[in-house]
Amino acid sequence: MAARSEEILSEETKTGATMAERADVHELYEESVQNVEEECNFVRDTFRSLRGREATSFREDFCGTASAACYWTGFSSEHTAIGVDIDADVLEWGRKNRVGRLNPDRQARVRLMQSDVMDVRTEQADTIGAFNFSYWIFQTRPLMIEYFSKIHAALKPDGVIFLDAFGGYEAFEEMKEKTKYDNFTYVWDQAHYSPVTGEMECHIHFKFPDKSKIKRAFSYTWRLWTLPEIKELLLESGFKNPTVYWEGTDEDGEGDGVFTPDERGEADAGWIAYIVAEK
Repeated sequence: MAARSEEILSEETKTGATMAERADVHELYEESVQNVEEECNFVRDTFRSLRGREATSFREDFCGTASAACYWTGFSSEHTAIGVDIDADVLEWGRKNRVGRLNPDRQARVRLMQSDVMDVRTEQADTIGAFNFSYWIFQTRPLMIEYFSKIHAALKPDGVIFLDAFGGYEAFEEMKEKTKYDNFTYVWDQAHYSPVTGEMECHIHFKFPDKSKIKRAFSYTWRLWTLPEIKELLLESGFKNPTVYWEGTDEDGEGDGVFTPDERGEADAGWIAYIVAEK
């Protein structure tokens, strides 16, 4: 997970602390950004479809709170997970609030490692996932190829890599998008984009009904990679059959959460897709 800056803009309420001051940014992030159940189910089902067997070992790079790694261990007593993140604070939060809430058997099957994903050494896994666009921190082709090559080596002979990506013509805009939840508003802020370098700066803010805010709860500096570039880099790193899984739509034209292989995609204003490649 990216480095975070918890700049809380307080406005005193009758009860003392504001909603922003009482909030936990990691809980807010998971509620507004992540859906680990769908991610893990997609990894499990897609691997089974590709390989004809169950994937039991999963490595979650840039794992943050390690919620996906924890969820993975719930599939069976044979499922194990490794979470890798460079941020000691967020890993400690995950140990206390996610791993610590599992039963002893599942706790024993989750290992969290504080390390740069470029340096970490782990046993080979069936699957490795890098979600929430975190791998976009690598902004040059040589760096991305180096990262993908290290993942290739860290997978079992029939292993599979799982990534996600976003795009669409709104992805290149400097803009803010607000999404309302029951007790807060999530603000995705595309603060800056450079068309020459492809670098983008993004922030996540949270606003609350009492007018308090958490500004720049999370900040990211990425390259806005395109799907053809990612597929080409995977091939150059030794992977086979890089495939884009595109989300279907419901009767209202909204995403239905069902991702299937698609060679073309659609020119939507904004989309999220998975990229899957085989060792």
